Amino acid sequence: MTGLTALLIFVGLFFLGGAISFWKQQMPKGIIVLLGFAAFMSLLGGVMRLSVWT
Repeated sequence: MTGLTALLIFVGLFFLGGAISFWKQQMPKGIIVLLGFAAFMSLLGGVMRLSVWT
């Protein structure tokens, strides 16, 4: 696992935690969707960069 892979996964989990927190606080749905999308893309990028797939 390279540093960039770990960073993408960490950022994705951070965004996911923020989206869950904002959802519990009943913040506007647009912010939650944006954070959820950013979390999904970051986690997907980190998982796709893992060496397991090669």
